Amino acid sequence: MHRITGREGGDSLIEMSPTDSFNDDINGYHQHPSSSSGSLQQGQSGVDKQTQSKDSVFFRDGVRRIDFVLSYVEDKDGERKQERRNLYEANLEKVGLELETEDKSESEDGKTYFVKIHAPWEVLATYADVLKIKVPFKVNDIPDNREIPMNWLSTPFRLPEHIMQPEPDFFTAPFNKSKSDFFLIDDKDTFFPPSTRNRIVYYILSRCSYFRDECADKDKKGIKRLLNNGTYTAAFPLHDSRYWTRSRDANCESERYNLYNHWAKFLCFFKEQPLNLIRKYYGEKIGIYFAWLGFYTEMLLFAAIVGTICFIYGFLTYDDNQWSKEICSENVGGNIVMCPLCDKKCSYWKLNTTCNSSWQSHLFDNVATVFFAIFMGIWVTLFLEFWKRRQARLEYEWDLVDFEEEQQQLQLRPEYETKCTSRKMNRITQETEWVMERSATDLVGKLFLCWATVILWISLIIACIIGVIAYRLAVYAAFASIMKDSPTAHLEVVGPYITPQLATSVTASCINFVIIMILNLMYERVAVWITDMEIPKTHLEYENKLTMKMFLFQFVNYYSSCFYVAFFKGKFVGYPGKYAYMFGWHKLRNEECDPGGCLIELTTQLVIVMTGKQVWGNIQEALVPWLMNWWGSRKSRGHPESLYSRWEQDHDLQGFGHLGLFYEYLEMVIQFGFITLFVASFPLAPLLALINNIIEVRVDAWKLTTQFRRPVAAKAHSIGAWEEILNGVAVLSVVTNAFIVAFTSDMIPRLVYMYAYQPEGAMNMKGYINNSLSVFNISEIPVESRPDDDENPVWFNSSITTCRYRDYRYPPGHEKQYSHTMQFWHILAAKLAFIIIMEHVVFIVKFFVAWMIPDVPSDVRARVKRERYLVQEYLHNYEVEKLKIQLSQNSNECTCTPMIYPSLAKHEVLSECL
Repeated sequence: MHRITGREGGDSLIEMSPTDSFNDDINGYHQHPSSSSGSLQQGQSGVDKQTQSKDSVFFRDGVRRIDFVLSYVEDKDGERKQERRNLYEANLEKVGLELETEDKSESEDGKTYFVKIHAPWEVLATYADVLKIKVPFKVNDIPDNREIPMNWLSTPFRLPEHIMQPEPDFFTAPFNKSKSDFFLIDDKDTFFPPSTRNRIVYYILSRCSYFRDECADKDKKGIKRLLNNGTYTAAFPLHDSRYWTRSRDANCESERYNLYNHWAKFLCFFKEQPLNLIRKYYGEKIGIYFAWLGFYTEMLLFAAIVGTICFIYGFLTYDDNQWSKEICSENVGGNIVMCPLCDKKCSYWKLNTTCNSSWQSHLFDNVATVFFAIFMGIWVTLFLEFWKRRQARLEYEWDLVDFEEEQQQLQLRPEYETKCTSRKMNRITQETEWVMERSATDLVGKLFLCWATVILWISLIIACIIGVIAYRLAVYAAFASIMKDSPTAHLEVVGPYITPQLATSVTASCINFVIIMILNLMYERVAVWITDMEIPKTHLEYENKLTMKMFLFQFVNYYSSCFYVAFFKGKFVGYPGKYAYMFGWHKLRNEECDPGGCLIELTTQLVIVMTGKQVWGNIQEALVPWLMNWWGSRKSRGHPESLYSRWEQDHDLQGFGHLGLFYEYLEMVIQFGFITLFVASFPLAPLLALINNIIEVRVDAWKLTTQFRRPVAAKAHSIGAWEEILNGVAVLSVVTNAFIVAFTSDMIPRLVYMYAYQPEGAMNMKGYINNSLSVFNISEIPVESRPDDDENPVWFNSSITTCRYRDYRYPPGHEKQYSHTMQFWHILAAKLAFIIIMEHVVFIVKFFVAWMIPDVPSDVRARVKRERYLVQEYLHNYEVEKLKIQLSQNSNECTCTPMIYPSLAKHEVLSECL
């Protein structure tokens, strides 16, 4: 074996000799004569193409499995592309892959060629050794003694055993080609599952060159570049059957059909997910995502139940709401005249006009809010800690325990490898490896450029948010004036709800939504570009860097409006006669909260953004790929099954990009932020998230199974950088919820009034409304801020000399008029004390819970140790037995050739000896 390319050490692919690659008598494979495209002649296949069904995952001989498919069309630049294809496919054959080409006359559009690729045993064994793929060597002998209390209750939610456990449980070890008889190889054709086969083939495709030896150019390498420059139009592994029916081929597993029937159908929403089958078919990376999404959904059930109970408490105590009774009372709220909410165009108004919003606010702003905020701080800790345990169990069951080290050593990105110019000794493996030389100046310059770009885009969206706030301030007065005589005011049902505040919020939200979508589209390209420019070493490092950049942007993009309403709106408005203005410009007076309070406005904002995003996301995820596939395959739907080939069916589906899972994680993490960062304002948020996620699991399963080509299997031992992001959001959520309860809700002012300022000394809220409103002399309002004469209501007359506003200030005539009262400072001190106490209590409980719950279950730790021990023991015994056999053969002067791949009977004998 030797390298393909002319530059020494420049390629990681291993060239197979013809004997190794094609004359494998055990499998019955024979080298086929091929042209530069590697096509197999019809007469050589021994199968009549007119009678053979093309809905198959095998070559024309019906024996060799199709592990990968490349497609291309001829165009005006055909000669250069054909030369690249010839060189690339010739190099693939040198590596040992077998190719078979379907002519364009065989395709339904008459233009597309399909190159089918098969990896024989020798290639699979060689690269399984290179990639350290774990394979079984002994049946697991540790009994599963885990007992689930009241296990019978889960019977309706279970799936059949052959779906949940498609494979027996084995002890595994990294494959070693020289010790192939050590492993449980019963059938070489099925020893490596299709997901492993397509992963190995893609590893080869991504590193195979398309240049001649004499003109070596390291950049001319890999299927990704050939797809980008149009040499090939698509590259994908095949689904094993149609999703709605089993394959007619008995050798085909029809796992796609099983996944659709038991997982992707919405009627299975209450069933458990077949995670082992998902992992077997799609690979560990997609399996981990669905395991995390399912676990997250299960944990949301507890948060949803508690949140619903808190909401019901608010509903049941509806009639005990003393402050709302005072607002709605004609004697109290009907006699309180409030100051205008904007300059010139807003009139004086009576407090009882906010009666409805006051009752609505009580549903969410009550004592249960504090309890739920503390509960969610503990819930998020339990969720993250129990996920670590679940993840540790999956790492063991899916042979990912030592994957992190393998990832760093073996999963190098081809884009990084092409930039390597020198070799360096690895201090861990003591082997030389290719490294990319970077000067300190170049490294600092690229890092500066990358993060300067991220900061620039975050600043851009902050500027857009400020622009939307300025819009709200500017148009509120216009809406107030326009809607004063609007016909909607006379509508009995919706009239009271169509207010200037609502009109301003809806239009501002629409503008904000358009800005978010445009910036998302643009920033996505920028984030990928700057991450590519950094040239990360491994796929894991690439995804983590991209994840951090995208999440920082999305965090600002999606949460900025909620942060504004929760912590800024209504906090810096000043008071009548001395209002605060945005940038000091007197046309943009700072926005006040809705008359019903700031918390109900935050609740409204959260409901609109969260539910709107989720509904739109699910519709978009399901509808867009379905419509594109329906339109793309409209000509092929009438073809009989025997003529509509498996590769053409998959070619007509949408491609699952390398960032496909990234957006799924991003969607869920953004949702996680909504239900944790602002949950004190809306206890029903976990319930909405639970309903969405039940749908999301099945929508994701449906589109992956029916609407997308089969993704290339990839390994992942965790959810990557998302775990750190979730931890960060969990910590931040404690702070935000403490501030929401303290500064956005009226909980603390009401408690301070009841315990310290209730004039009768009784433990009730009687008189709270009058106590919480300050008085201002109307004559002292500046002319530029007074309402126009035609804006005032008919009941307003010169006998009304004062108006009220939300604050704690001394009345006119007092020696400290319009300065803050002592009650204001007492309330502020109580708010700060509450924040400190709540944060410390929750953080102490969080850290205690995290310390109490071990990250790895004890039985998993024992199994890992047992497996490592067995690998060492069995390898030692294997070497000893092999040496004994060789010595006995030498003593008997046996002249037969050593057996590299023993027969099944010999294998069983060796197993018994071991």
